[in-house]
Amino acid sequence: MYLSRLTLFNFKNYEETEFDFSPGANALTGANGSGKTNVLDAIHYLCLCKSYFHSTDSLNIRHDSAFFSIAGKFHLGQDDNSDDVFVGMKAGQKKIVKRNQKEYQRFSEHIGLLPVVMVAPIDQELITGPGDERRKLMDSIISQYDHLYLENLVNYNKVLQQRNALLKQAGKGGYVEASMWQIWDEQLATYGTRIYEARKEFIARFVPVFNRYYAYLTDDSEQVSFGYESKLHNEPLLDLLQKTHSRDLMLQYTSVGVHRDDLELLLNNYPVKKIGSQGQQKSFVLAVKLAQFELIKESSGVKPFLLLDDIFDKLDIHRITRLMELVSNDTFGQLFITDTAEEHIRGVFERINVELKVFKCEK
Repeated sequence: MYLSRLTLFNFKNYEETEFDFSPGANALTGANGSGKTNVLDAIHYLCLCKSYFHSTDSLNIRHDSAFFSIAGKFHLGQDDNSDDVFVGMKAGQKKIVKRNQKEYQRFSEHIGLLPVVMVAPIDQELITGPGDERRKLMDSIISQYDHLYLENLVNYNKVLQQRNALLKQAGKGGYVEASMWQIWDEQLATYGTRIYEARKEFIARFVPVFNRYYAYLTDDSEQVSFGYESKLHNEPLLDLLQKTHSRDLMLQYTSVGVHRDDLELLLNNYPVKKIGSQGQQKSFVLAVKLAQFELIKESSGVKPFLLLDDIFDKLDIHRITRLMELVSNDTFGQLFITDTAEEHIRGVFERINVELKVFKCEK
């Protein structure tokens, strides 16, 4: 599977441009602010119907423009079948996603068709940020190969909103029938338990793969661990919801559930965010993303697109070379990478004897 052509109109800093990519390794070079990362984000949009960086789609419309559009031609399988995927939005209107000119009614129908893994500087939030960043990581990985998980997640969040609305209503003195609490608690417990079980299964598969990639990047010089934290380890969600009902009424939100789960990330038995150097933290994130790639590939049978944005910063030349040797072999598929220095990126790929197609981005 590969992306052969990408066309942008009024997307971020691009007024109108087109790229013809190699099925192998592609590099986007240029100064900071020239739009390298925006190209990767456009590919991410086509794969997952959303930006990697902005939850508000209108922020991606070029300044003083009325709309943006992204179009890509994807080649699937060995028989050279191709799919045309389109994402567009007019200011003040809803986003549109089409596959072969047929508009999706639900974006979730597209998720998993074009799996993608992106690595960017903001991924440091996986280590230093709040728990919702790490939950989003789990959800993003599992959703790309398990549609039932995605459905359960969507339904869980809908029920959670309803339950929180009732808690606010009751907290402000409004009357809520007891039967309503039972309905929402049972539904939340049903969807939440399914999510919890899928996450447990995911972690059991993920950790050995993550450990292997981290050992490869660091020559097995450090001990790391990756654990799943959830109150559901000790008690069913329905019991937890009923036990915390009084507290939730006071807080006016649901204080227990899989939306409060987290991941424990350790380096030499200490939190990596506290003792890890910038290079160690970056290696940790890279190992997470490489493990994400392998699990999606194994589960879906498709090699995801790998998007690497500004990853050379804070890595020594040994780790850079090890990483490029890894992601350029037959285990991986189409690669997109950004760097400010064209000579640097060309030198790296010359050392590992891998062909590279380079695109110059200019402000």
